[in-house]
Amino acid sequence: MSLLDLSRWQFAITVMFHMTFPAITVGLSIFLSVVYGLYWRTGRSVYLQMFRFWRRIFAVGFAIGVVAGAVITFQMGLNWGVYGAKTGPIIGPIIGMEVVTAFFVEAGFIGVLLYGDGRVRKGTMFVSTVMVAVGTVLSSTWIIAANSWMQTPAGFKVVHGEFEPTDWMRVIFNPSFIWRWPHMLAAVLISASFFVAGISAWYLVKGRAKGFARRSMSIALGIAALLMPVQLYLGDNVAGHELPYQLSKLEAIEGNWNNGDTGFVLFSVPDQQAARNIAELDIPCLGSYIAKDLTCKTAMPGLKLTPAADRPDMAATFWGFRVMFLAAVLMFGTVFAATVLRLRNRLWTARRFHRFVLWTTPVGILAILGGWVTAEAGRQPWIVFGQLRTSAAVSHLAPGEVLFSVIGFSALYLIMLVAYVAYIVRTMRIGPERDDLHEAPPPKDLPDTGFAEDGVPLDLPVPLDLPVSLELPVPLGSREVAAR
Repeated sequence: MSLLDLSRWQFAITVMFHMTFPAITVGLSIFLSVVYGLYWRTGRSVYLQMFRFWRRIFAVGFAIGVVAGAVITFQMGLNWGVYGAKTGPIIGPIIGMEVVTAFFVEAGFIGVLLYGDGRVRKGTMFVSTVMVAVGTVLSSTWIIAANSWMQTPAGFKVVHGEFEPTDWMRVIFNPSFIWRWPHMLAAVLISASFFVAGISAWYLVKGRAKGFARRSMSIALGIAALLMPVQLYLGDNVAGHELPYQLSKLEAIEGNWNNGDTGFVLFSVPDQQAARNIAELDIPCLGSYIAKDLTCKTAMPGLKLTPAADRPDMAATFWGFRVMFLAAVLMFGTVFAATVLRLRNRLWTARRFHRFVLWTTPVGILAILGGWVTAEAGRQPWIVFGQLRTSAAVSHLAPGEVLFSVIGFSALYLIMLVAYVAYIVRTMRIGPERDDLHEAPPPKDLPDTGFAEDGVPLDLPVPLDLPVSLELPVPLGSREVAAR
């Protein structure tokens, strides 16, 4: 395996591992803002129970995601030093803006989110939770801006081999960013919604914490039901605004080598060297229908239209898109069924549906990973499309050293991923019952001090089986006092 292939594998593994966590935490941070806002407004303890349970899963995932993101930055400088030197005047300020805006906001409020419950006022907790959510959204915004510029570069000039910005508005709001950013934001919200709904479904199947599970699942599936139609529209526009700049990516997505096929290739085993498919399953006319031509006359382009040296890897691009597309169809069908059950008042009695939702827990994450494989593999062999080849951007390192780091990083990421899944499973088994306070809403005329009248913090559980005496105290006389 060449140095280029090793460096690409190392970066791909790191990015795939890192993206697993923002796929959960960005949407989960917004979910935390919603449920704590409901608790602040209504005073119902079930919303505080939801906030505390999901905060635990968010906190560990957020920490691992930050660490993995830092590794990406180091790899860009070490393994892709030529890329960093040539694109630094553009990519450097964009990543710097992520640090100045997103990281500073998150760092300023994450401590209050994690440790302020019961120690600060509810308004302060809510604002801190919202600001952390804002920070996660800002972080994803700048990352999408940088990556979109690599997909559809604009607003620059090349001086002595380096990319220099000429119009920052065009650099940031490049042709694909306008649609890729809302597409990605909707994706992480939907992914987190299915993650929350799946874990909540497990409690419904087990018959545990039904109040917690029903509200968590109701909010999650409700958000997903609202966003899925919007997401399908956004995804269609991403294809319409990015793929005209990258026809080779479109050709690889379709899975055809030759022109003339009006069908949709559902299954394919491509042979890149021979420029043919070893095996394929084609649905006639469906490709033409997707292209909004019901006459079955619109033919799908073939990858042979692109010179061999400029062709992306068809297998990775084809299957990355199919994972994303089929996962989206599955999620759309799930939220449609959930909406029907909700309207028929059967959402909480449909146990088979609960079991099905449990198995869809990771489907949103898989859709995001499939989308990123499509975007990155389909851009090859360019690292800045049409401007800088990937082979010309890699650092000159010893292949043995890169191989050692690939093995080391892969083993470390596997251990961390298994540990995170084990933590989630352990948290699920302990359950949200430990946060079920059964507390009543505080009177509106009392100040919000965070403490009960007896001085006990409100976030501490109070035993409900204490003996209660209805006898009134009788004042003791002087003799009784002396005797005692």
